[in-house]
Amino acid sequence: MLKYLLEKEFKQIRRDRFLPRIIFLLPVIQLVVLPFAANFEMRNINLSIVDNDHTVLSRRLTDKVLSSGYFRLADVSPRYDEALVSIESNAADIILEIPSRFEERLEREGTAELLIAANAVNGTKGGIGSSYLASIIQDFNQEKELSSVSAGEGGIRVTNLFNPHLSYKNYMVPGIMAFLLTLIGGFLSALNIVSEKEKGTIEQINVTPVPKALFLLSKLIPFWIIGLILLTIGACIAWLVYGLLPVGNMGIIYLFAAVYLMAFTGFGLAISSVSSTQQQAMFTAFFFMIIFVLLSGMFTPVSSMPVWAQELTRVNPLRYLVEVMRMVYLKGSTLSDLTGHFIAVCLFAVFFNILAIVSYKKS
Repeated sequence: MLKYLLEKEFKQIRRDRFLPRIIFLLPVIQLVVLPFAANFEMRNINLSIVDNDHTVLSRRLTDKVLSSGYFRLADVSPRYDEALVSIESNAADIILEIPSRFEERLEREGTAELLIAANAVNGTKGGIGSSYLASIIQDFNQEKELSSVSAGEGGIRVTNLFNPHLSYKNYMVPGIMAFLLTLIGGFLSALNIVSEKEKGTIEQINVTPVPKALFLLSKLIPFWIIGLILLTIGACIAWLVYGLLPVGNMGIIYLFAAVYLMAFTGFGLAISSVSSTQQQAMFTAFFFMIIFVLLSGMFTPVSSMPVWAQELTRVNPLRYLVEVMRMVYLKGSTLSDLTGHFIAVCLFAVFFNILAIVSYKKS
């Protein structure tokens, strides 16, 4: 009986002109466009420089700032008031003022004050830009101090583990792959049963002796298969476009993806069962999807959220998959490292599918 139900589902998918296209265009567009657009690394910050010293040291400092790759020169102003006009007109984001006798004070006293003024209308850009600039100035100061230290006394060596080049794309791509599975499992499946309600074909199924669990299983399996195909396409795009391959075992990713798809497809089918129209199902799925994405840690770390929000993420299945994807892709985590995540995803799969069976009424 399951075989014939699956044949019906796959025939419906093939007849739908829109669905096959969106299924294969979705990973291509999201994985090629989003990692470049959803980039929280601040670059091309417009900098206005006020150099009141005009010495070799002040020029070395400005050269170091501009060669960092984070800043681009908006203008060089003779006075702070003129630089402030650039901030007010949005031509510049940050002002760096180097005082007169900067080199002299630094040589004699070992300290010299610099002024950093940031446009804080965009608090994130202003704060991060100021931090970048302060960090570069600190590095410049350390270089100057270490230049007078003998080679045997050493210095500070920084090593970036797991993401040595600090590439934000390497951080975002695994998260977007998890989001793709969420869209397929939750959003598209939410439109499945309710579309049959609108067409009237669901009544033909309801009068047959097909058990509810078997009927929902026939709805779940096609999206489960499609999701795994999308994961494969996404992994190929990550490799071909970004050169990103998992440090860990790809089989662990497929294992988690298989269970996660069962969970989220069950969630989508539960929404579809209680909805009367596709519009209602779409808005309900979209409502939950926004919450899941914002509380998943995909864009902002869970640890930076308020305590109540951190506790709320525990009941968010997307959080666990995002963490698993990043841990396997970047750190090479093993299944023993991810036991807690696996148990959580399995519990979600059981809960959502029971909810789907209970929600579906044969009437």
